[in-house]
Amino acid sequence: MQSYSRPLGDAVKRARAELGFTQNQVAEAADIDVRTVLNIENYKGNPKMEVLFPLVRVLKMDSREIFYPEMRRESPAIRRLRFLIEECSEEEAEALAPAIESILSVLRSKTAATVG
Repeated sequence: MQSYSRPLGDAVKRARAELGFTQNQVAEAADIDVRTVLNIENYKGNPKMEVLFPLVRVLKMDSREIFYPEMRRESPAIRRLRFLIEECSEEEAEALAPAIESILSVLRSKTAATVG
């Protein structure tokens, strides 16, 4: 087994489970063979870039999970927020920033009131 096979397989399984996708759904969305997904998840895959690139994008994976598995993983909620923000246009991000700041202010003041 190659040293990258386990981090890749684990990351793909985890991302697929978080999204609630089957292996067939992932394969179809990434336009790859389902056996490729199965092999990757069973640590037998050695995908080329033309397979890895759409797979990572379909699963909305952070590539650091594959290449730096020792790094602390973000929670699924933080990862989801990061991808939502990264998919925004500059105009959308500018419109969302004040709303997010307001929501965080309210949430943090509630937390401070509960603790204090």
